Amino acid sequence: MPACGQPARPSRATWQHGCVTAATHSTLFPQVPDSADAVLEGLDPEQREVATALHGPVCVLAGAGTGKTRAITHRIAYGVRAGILHPSSVLAVTFTNRAAGEMRGRLRQLGAQGVQARTFHSAALRQLQYFWPKAIGGSLPRLVDRKIQLVADAAAVCRLRLDRGELRDAAAEIEWSKVTQTVPADYPSAAAEAGREAPRDPAEITQLYAAYEDLKRERAVIDFEDVLLLTVAVLQDRRDIAEQVRAQYQHFVVDEYQDVSPLQQRLLELWLGERDSLCVVGDASQTIYSFTGATPDHLLDFRTRHPGATVVKLVRDYRSTPQVVHLANGLLAQARGRAADHRLELISQRAPGPEPVYAEYTDEPAEAEGAARRIRELLDAGVPAAEIAVLFRTNAQSETYEQALADAGIPYQLRGAERFFDRPEVRRAITALRASARFGRNDTLLEDTVDLPSQVRAVLSGEGWTSQPPAGSGAVRERWESLAALADLAQDFAAARPGVTLADLVTELDERANAQHAPTVQGVTLASLHSAKGLEWDVVFLAGVAEGMMPITYARTDEQIEEERRLLYVGVTRARERLHISWALSRAPGGRPSRRPSRFLDGLRPGSGPAAGRTGTAAGGGVEHGHRSARTSAPAVPRRTHRVPARCRVCGRTLTDAGEMKLMRCEDCPSDMDEGLYERLRSWRALQARRNGQPAFCVFTDKTLMAIAETVPDDVGELARIPGVGMRKFNRYGADVLAICAGQDLEGEAGGD
Repeated sequence: MPACGQPARPSRATWQHGCVTAATHSTLFPQVPDSADAVLEGLDPEQREVATALHGPVCVLAGAGTGKTRAITHRIAYGVRAGILHPSSVLAVTFTNRAAGEMRGRLRQLGAQGVQARTFHSAALRQLQYFWPKAIGGSLPRLVDRKIQLVADAAAVCRLRLDRGELRDAAAEIEWSKVTQTVPADYPSAAAEAGREAPRDPAEITQLYAAYEDLKRERAVIDFEDVLLLTVAVLQDRRDIAEQVRAQYQHFVVDEYQDVSPLQQRLLELWLGERDSLCVVGDASQTIYSFTGATPDHLLDFRTRHPGATVVKLVRDYRSTPQVVHLANGLLAQARGRAADHRLELISQRAPGPEPVYAEYTDEPAEAEGAARRIRELLDAGVPAAEIAVLFRTNAQSETYEQALADAGIPYQLRGAERFFDRPEVRRAITALRASARFGRNDTLLEDTVDLPSQVRAVLSGEGWTSQPPAGSGAVRERWESLAALADLAQDFAAARPGVTLADLVTELDERANAQHAPTVQGVTLASLHSAKGLEWDVVFLAGVAEGMMPITYARTDEQIEEERRLLYVGVTRARERLHISWALSRAPGGRPSRRPSRFLDGLRPGSGPAAGRTGTAAGGGVEHGHRSARTSAPAVPRRTHRVPARCRVCGRTLTDAGEMKLMRCEDCPSDMDEGLYERLRSWRALQARRNGQPAFCVFTDKTLMAIAETVPDDVGELARIPGVGMRKFNRYGADVLAICAGQDLEGEAGGD
């Protein structure tokens, strides 16, 4: 047996390709290792090197899918189990509550309870709350969850008129200024130096930023950036408090180090003091948050600041097939800049899989419908919905895919929606499970149950769960999916740990809720590329990979273009087995086909050269390369004109909110809606929904019905111009809607089919 802190000799069969299913996967409920050396089992040589490097500064350069979380959690656990690290002296920091929760869960499974795993903000807030009375006196000012209203109030003070989009952009500029430690007076020069395009004149942003800070002081509130700024100030000004923090935390681990902002780096330096017990993990090729102030410079300069640092590179990709990895490496091979100079060449550890599929469509609705068709085929072939994701560049692209999936009867979940354990149905279900665990066999619900899964199903049945899912999608289906996820979790829990009780499951659920470690919900994931960071699926659809969207139109500088390339790289590396990449030649049906595939695909997709042109396509559908051709008939919707900015038809203001764009007016502008027509449309919609076995919104949303009732179209052209009336819906429901608008009574008639 090796001495503590020394690497044990690896057994080649424990990590070699074919024996480790994935460094990024683990059994759902693994047994706690019985010794420190057992913690190292299953690690590959590089991961083991990370896990046993417990002294001095350590820099882990970890490519996508190489098991970085596995490596650093096993490192912490090995140090704790070997007696080298005291659990309460370790602080592991990352960037999202989800990542911190996953880290806590893994450490618990490895027998390393007591280690603090938090976000930068969470760790700083905890310290600030504790030391504020001593450092400042009184209680900590109230923390505001969202700063938009404060920004709006500051704009009113400055007599600036900002719409919703401009308020969000102004808030983002304030956040960037604070994390880069830029005061209001320095904003114009700092923004110019960073190449930022201010949403308003820089002088106006300066004025707004100053007014925002004044309002916070007047109202005795702080924002999330203040949490870091104030913690830094306290640690800088009060040596006694800084020493107390350093006495508590003596060993630091920082995940996603490429995303550290200057303010977070300063806080980390104050936590460390003169010590060097620091392990950082990151990948410069996954730097995609520079707009928030993140910079890979701290990662890339780590060896300069710590000349004696241990550096380990993780390049064995356990996540993706060689075909996906080949494309990912090809994307980075064309990259330029400092981050590209430090790129990691990934080596897939998986068996070969299918080639990526490239598909071109005439317009965005056709692209979404094409993805929905392929997803339906995958579901019919047995691929779980939870193992499929559709990723896009902007959140505004989501609606088209929501509609296409809903039309196809495919359940989906939006990434960034309400957290699993915060959902009302989940809270009620856990309360019911806890009550049944307390009453045991005295609970009549459990009379005919024989094991834990049947007990859980019996309890959940009282909360609305059924053995078969409800038809369609919408809120009812979402509630069922949440309860089904709990039932599946109980099944896995019982299989992994024979003899467990309902009380054991409730304890597990409480721990998972604290860690925000949610079970898998059965639904296709819709997410932006930014929010998909850190996640993975068997099948990934990358949508809208066209010039103007990838790279995005406003990416103009070389640095901005390269970040867009890295964003696509992140999207590609989310796929384990199958990857579908698509683009549309125009935005709307009948639009001018002026788009071309993203330049990032030049030389990588079949038939493209270094400066590839557009490939041919059929009029209504898509041509897939690497898969059979998929075509649809030409749309019957009248040709639409080329896209122009949407403006309110009442006041003329530019519209940015999706709901307002459907109405073609601001929410607070007066409506001239025909109330009677709106109610007739709602009644007709309810009838259609019942006949189709779908939620009502799958026929038309409320906003679309309101827009129809306000416009009262009397011909196909007027109806086709209403946002929310796509090609499929126009062909299916257009005749009915025009008849209702003309005053005809369709109640009781079949219509629509």
